Amino acid sequence: MNSENEKRKHRCCFTGHRPEKLISGEKEISARLEKAIKTAVNDGFTVFISGMARGVDIWAAEIVLRLRDSGTDIKLICACPFDGFEQSWSENWKRRYRSILSSADYVKYICTSYNGRCFQLRNEWMVNHSARLIAVFNGTPGGTKNTIAYAQKNMVPTIIIKA
Repeated sequence: MNSENEKRKHRCCFTGHRPEKLISGEKEISARLEKAIKTAVNDGFTVFISGMARGVDIWAAEIVLRLRDSGTDIKLICACPFDGFEQSWSENWKRRYRSILSSADYVKYICTSYNGRCFQLRNEWMVNHSARLIAVFNGTPGGTKNTIAYAQKNMVPTIIIKA
């Protein structure tokens, strides 16, 4: 059986802003994400981890599932901060979230319920289990910036898509 360090070499995770913080729209960001995901696949990455937030995380997860379902040999792990994370979202985002969870290869709940650190703990878990981070980042403070900083501190290579 593969050790965790060996598995990590083939895992890539995502971070990025919610849609309202992005200048570019879903179509443009998704095209750039797909290119970065296909590059990662060509570089030997076979497992992708999404933090499942609205926006970039959901878009990236949908791309991974579409590529997987069209024959690319990849898997999706959903790293959710806690069960019920999506409860306050619009029906459209809830539908997309739940569809991804039902199709994912593995779903991991980082915390048993909401707490003040659950999002940061989710981000750290993703980075700790990955050998590459794909980030959609506009330069502003917040969870995306913190995740990039954590990855850099832990020497996880980061691909930044400016948005």
